[in-house]
Amino acid sequence: MQTGDPILVTGVSGFVGSAVARALIARGERVRALVRASSARTNLEGLDCEVVVGDMTDRASMERALAGARQLYHVAADYRLWARDPGEILRANREGTRAVMEAALAQGTERVVYTSSVATLRAQGADGEAIGVYKQSKVVAERLVEQMVAERGLPAVIVNPSTPIGPRDVKPTPTGRILIEAATGRIPAFVDTGLNLVHVDDVAAGHLAAMDKGAVGERYILGGQNVSLRQMLGDIAKLSGRKPPTVNLPRAPLYPLAYAAEAVARITGKEPFVTVDALKMASHHMFFTSAKAERDLGYQARPYGQALADALAWFAQAGLLT
Repeated sequence: MQTGDPILVTGVSGFVGSAVARALIARGERVRALVRASSARTNLEGLDCEVVVGDMTDRASMERALAGARQLYHVAADYRLWARDPGEILRANREGTRAVMEAALAQGTERVVYTSSVATLRAQGADGEAIGVYKQSKVVAERLVEQMVAERGLPAVIVNPSTPIGPRDVKPTPTGRILIEAATGRIPAFVDTGLNLVHVDDVAAGHLAAMDKGAVGERYILGGQNVSLRQMLGDIAKLSGRKPPTVNLPRAPLYPLAYAAEAVARITGKEPFVTVDALKMASHHMFFTSAKAERDLGYQARPYGQALADALAWFAQAGLLT
């Protein structure tokens, strides 16, 4: 039975947002799900929640959505590594975050969990500014939240998920696309890079733990296991009954392919599979630790192999592995 005032979750039609909503509903919370009018509703099917239509960049619609809600999980974001107009990503993530947090202050929301990303953190061996507009947009948005906490008393806790994988990746995300391509035998080689992979449901549980136990103004990495791309592709091959790729490609010869793919994408509007920014990011191992969240929030993540198996099973059921 759902009790108490509603809890607003943004981005419920998306991958992480739907997982957060499901976790809240599972523990009996009243969930109010914010979706855009144009958003697909696949991830809302079967969810016992109140659905409200709004746009995170529209402060007035956010104030209406937050009316009477005691808590807010701001999960919505434009998670693309490429866009024909890169400014779309920056505007959505910077101005959307600003509008949502201004609305939370105006409505007197008791507590906020803001979903940032490890994209705002420095990767192993990285230096200089964040690579690509998505990472840059998340850095700007996170700094904005921190400023509003310090200067205006915004009661926000920041969480930084690493790379979630698992069921209900309907779009799919950039990482989900890699899983699909690998499982269907379309990635015959790899580059020397790595990432931190985590089950999306563990990320969702970490959000709830941050709301319950996190300190306002603090940030917590919600990650899983550090894995090389070669290991990930090999494990996907085993689960898919295929031979793992064995060719280690240098990055430099791939740049002309990435430039060509982006040129085609500018014509078609379809996000390219390989981008220049992705190759630049691949020069670093995106390895992180969740030790702070484990210590302060009681956060735990299952072995990444379980997340990989769950993701591939869902993609197969959704007909995406044909």
